[in-house]
Amino acid sequence: MNRTKGDEEEYWNSSKFKAFTFDDEDDELSQLKESKRAVNSLRDFVDDDDDDDDLERVSWSGEPVGSISWSIKETASNSGSNHEREQLKNRNSFSSYAQLPKPASTYSLSSFFRGRTRPGSFQSLSDALSDTSAKSYAPELGRPKGEYRDYSNDWSPSDTVRRLRKGKVCSLERFRSLQDKLQLLEEAVSMHDGNVITAVLIFLKRTLSKEILFRELEVRQVALRHLIHFLKEIGDQKLLLDLFRFLDRTEELALTHYREHLNIQDPEKRKEFLKTCIGLPFSAEDSAHIQDHYTLLERQIIIEANDRHLESAGQTEIFRKHPRKASILNMPLVTTLFYSCFYHYTEAEGTFSSPVNLKKTFKIPEKQYVLTALAARAKLRAWHDVDALFTTKNWLGYTKKRAPIGFHRVVEILHKNSAPVQILQEYVNLVEDVDTKLNLATKFKCHDVVIDTCRDLKDRQQLLVYRSKVDKGSAEEEKIDAILNSSQIRWKN
Repeated sequence: MNRTKGDEEEYWNSSKFKAFTFDDEDDELSQLKESKRAVNSLRDFVDDDDDDDDLERVSWSGEPVGSISWSIKETASNSGSNHEREQLKNRNSFSSYAQLPKPASTYSLSSFFRGRTRPGSFQSLSDALSDTSAKSYAPELGRPKGEYRDYSNDWSPSDTVRRLRKGKVCSLERFRSLQDKLQLLEEAVSMHDGNVITAVLIFLKRTLSKEILFRELEVRQVALRHLIHFLKEIGDQKLLLDLFRFLDRTEELALTHYREHLNIQDPEKRKEFLKTCIGLPFSAEDSAHIQDHYTLLERQIIIEANDRHLESAGQTEIFRKHPRKASILNMPLVTTLFYSCFYHYTEAEGTFSSPVNLKKTFKIPEKQYVLTALAARAKLRAWHDVDALFTTKNWLGYTKKRAPIGFHRVVEILHKNSAPVQILQEYVNLVEDVDTKLNLATKFKCHDVVIDTCRDLKDRQQLLVYRSKVDKGSAEEEKIDAILNSSQIRWKN
C-alpha cells in the first residue's frame, strides 16, 4: 500500500501509540517527578536552621544550590549511567542522542523545606506540583522568657508567698539564711492561707534542725498549730513526740504515745503496750480510761481462748446452736457485754466472762446493762430471762416489774425480736402514759389492750372506730360488742 507523506503523518498522529521523538519533554517531566519524590523523602531529615536564611550556596554553573534546576541536574547525573546503557541497547534504532538544555528554574529547594518562597521568587515548589497533601514545615517558636520567671531566684519572700498562693511553682531553696526563712514564714502566716503555711513549714522542717525549728515555732502559735496538725495527718509520731516533749505538753505527749496502740495488731503485744501507757501523765479521767482499756483487753484474751476451746470441743449447747461469727478481741465494752450476756448469761459472778462481773468491774450504768442484756436475751427468745430482768422484790417480799429504760422501749425491742403477742401485751400494759400505751397497742395489734383501755376511759367513739379495724366475726369484735351493749358503763361520749 502506497501512502503519501501526509497520510503517514496523519496515520501516526491518530494512533493511540505515540511515536518516539527526540524531544525530551517526557524525560524532563519524569525527572521532575523523581526529584519531587526525592525531596519529599528528605523532609523529615532536614534540620531547620534559621541561620541559613541569610546564606545562599552557588554551584560551579552559577545556579543556586538547592534550586529546582540544580536538583534536576543532580538527578540526571545520577541516572546518567543508566541512560547510557539504554542508548547502547537501542543503538541499532537510534544513531545519536542530543540532550537539550534545560530552562533555568526560579524554585528554591531550601524554601520548599521551610514552606515559604524566597523574596522575589515565584510560587513555591509545593504549589507548582500537584501534590496538594504536602505539609508546610515551619520552625517551632520557643516559649516566651517571661514564662520561666517562676524559676528565677530574684523573688522576695512576699512575692514568693503571693505566687505560692496563686498555685505557681516557686523555688524556696534561695532562702538559705535563718532570717530569710523566718521572714518567709511570717509572710505566709500573714496571708492566712493554710496551704501556703504548710508548704513553707515543710521546707523549714527539711532545712532546719529540730531544736531551731521548735524554738522558733514556740513563739509563733499559728504556724505551730499547723505543724502539729500536719504531723498528725502524715503520722510522724516520732517528731510529734519530740515536739510535745520540747513544749512540755505532757498530756498531749501521753495521748500521742497512747494512740500508737492502734498500729499494733497482735493482742498480746497491744496489751503490753497499754500497760506501759498506764504510768504516763494523763488527766485523772483519761488515766481511768487507760486502765479500763488494759483490763478489758486482758479479759477479752482470756474469754477468747476459753470460748475457742469450748466451740472446737462441741460440748456446749449454746455454741452448737449459735456459732460465733467473730472474735471478741479488741471489741468495745458494750460489745463485750452483749457477747457475755449472749453466751455466758448464767455464769457465776466470780468468772471473768460473767455479765455481772463485767458490770461491777467497769462500773456499767444500770440502764446500759439492762438495755444490753434485754437485746441479747430477746435475740435468743429467752422470755423467762427477760421477765426476770424486770422483776424486783421489796423488803416485804412483794414482786414488782420495773424498767429503768422505760417499758415503751422494752416493747419496741421485744417486737423487733418477734416476741409473741401475749408477751407484748403484758409489757404494753405496763406503760404508764395512756396515749403512748394506745399508740403502741394499736401499732403492734395488741387488741385486748386497746379495748380495755378504751373501756376504762369510757370512750365509746374511739371503741367504735377501733371496731371497724378488727376482723369481722373475730373474738375481738364480739368483745367490743359486749362492752358497747353493757348498761353498767356510763360513756362520756
